[in-house]
Amino acid sequence: MTYDIVIQGGLIVNGDGAVEADLAIQGETIAAIGLDLSGRRTIDAAGCYVIPGGVDPHVHLQMPLAGRVSTDSFLTGTVAAACGGTTTVIDFVTPQPEQPMLEALTRRQAEAAEVAVDYGLHMTIPTWHAAAEERLAQVPAAVEAGCATFKLYQAYAGMMLDDVSLLRALLAVAQAGGGVVLHSETGPVLDFLRAQALAEGHTSPIWHAHTRPARLEATAVHRAAELAYQAHCPLYVFHVGCAEAVAEIVAARLRGVEIYGESCPHYLLLSAEEHLDGPEGHLFVCAPPLRSHEDQDALWQALADGDLDVVSTDHCPWTRAEKTQPDFTQIPGGLPGIEARLSLIHHFGVAEGRLSLSRWVALCCTNPAHLMGLPGKGVLAPGYDADVVIFDPEREKTLGVDSLHEAADWTPYQDITVQGWPRTVLLRGQVIVEDEAYVGQPGQGRFIARHLD
Repeated sequence: MTYDIVIQGGLIVNGDGAVEADLAIQGETIAAIGLDLSGRRTIDAAGCYVIPGGVDPHVHLQMPLAGRVSTDSFLTGTVAAACGGTTTVIDFVTPQPEQPMLEALTRRQAEAAEVAVDYGLHMTIPTWHAAAEERLAQVPAAVEAGCATFKLYQAYAGMMLDDVSLLRALLAVAQAGGGVVLHSETGPVLDFLRAQALAEGHTSPIWHAHTRPARLEATAVHRAAELAYQAHCPLYVFHVGCAEAVAEIVAARLRGVEIYGESCPHYLLLSAEEHLDGPEGHLFVCAPPLRSHEDQDALWQALADGDLDVVSTDHCPWTRAEKTQPDFTQIPGGLPGIEARLSLIHHFGVAEGRLSLSRWVALCCTNPAHLMGLPGKGVLAPGYDADVVIFDPEREKTLGVDSLHEAADWTPYQDITVQGWPRTVLLRGQVIVEDEAYVGQPGQGRFIARHLD
C-alpha cells in the first residue's frame, strides 16, 4: 500500500519504549508502523526521534485578570506551542457570577477560533459557583459538552473554596464522571502573611516566596486529597513546586487516593534565591513561588520515579511593564514557557541523565493525554491522530525573545542553549512546522471534547 506520508529512518519513541521503524500516515491518522513503508510523500527522519505531539494540559492564553489580558492570544500562543512541538493544549473557561457554564464555554470557544493546534478547556468552578447548588447542577452538562476536568482553587479571593465548598464541588464533579484539577495553597493563611509582610515594609519580590511557604502548599494538598477521597473524585494537582507537596501526593496514593501531580520547567530549572532575589525578581513571580535547589532535585527524582506524572508549562505570560509593580502583592503571577518545554526537559532531563527517552515522552505527551481524557493523542500507534514531532537531538538553539514565537517581551530562559529541538511538526497529518518555521494556518486547530475513562 502507498500511504499519504511516510516518515522514514527515525527512532520512534513512545512512553513505553522505542523502536527504529517507519511511520505511515493516511489522512489524519497513523496507519502503520513498520519497515520499508511506501508513501506519496516521504519525510527523512534519520538521526532524529519521532515522538507524539506534545500535550500541555495547563496554559493560560488570552486570560483576563484585573483589567489586563495575558500577553499571548490563542493564535500567538498556539503558534509558539506548535514550533516547540506541542500539538494539543488545555486552557480554561471561567464563568462569570450569573453566567451558565455552557454559555461561558461557547464564548471561550469563539475566542479560540484562530488556534493553531488542537485544544481542550478546563471548566473553572469559582467561589460563586461552588456556593450555589443550582450552579453545581450545571456540571453534568459541562461534562457532556467535553469539559472533563474542573479547576478548583484553594487560594485567591473570588476563586478560593473553603473545605466545605471544595468537598461540595468534588462530589458534584465525581457524580458527573469528571475529574478535578487543583491550585493547591492554603490561601487564607497566605493572605495573612502577605498583609503582615507589607505592614512591616517588605515589598521586594523575594517576599512573594517568603509569604508562600512550601509547607502551606503541602498541607493544602493533604486536605484536598482527603476530601477527594471522601468524594471518590480523581484529583490532579497543578504546578507542584516543592518536595513537601510531592511527599503528600505519594502518601495520599498509599492511602488509596486517586491523585496525580504535575510540575513545570520553571520549578525544575529556576530558584527563588537566584531569580526572585535580584534586580529583575518581579519577572519571576508565579504561584506557587519558585523554590530551592533542593526542591528542584526532589522534583526531578519524582518525575523519574513516577511520583509526579506530567510536565506542563502553566504558561501565563505578561510583559515587563505589566510585571513592574510597586510591591510583590500587585505583580501579576505567571511566566511564559509554552514553546521550550519539550526541549528544556530533553536537554536537562534526558541529556543530563535524569530521565530516559521514554519517560520524557510519557511526561510531556502520553500521560497528559491519558489523564486529561484526550482520545487519540499522546501515542504513536495505528488509529491515533497523526500528531507527530520529528525532534533532532543534535540541533542547538539559544533561547531568547528573538528566537521564540511567544508574544511576551522577555523569557525566563533567556540565553539558555538547549541541545535538541523540533525540526518538523505534524497536526493530524498536516505539516504545520517545517525546518523550525511555522507553515500552518490560523484556525487549523480543533476543540477536542474530553471524557475520562
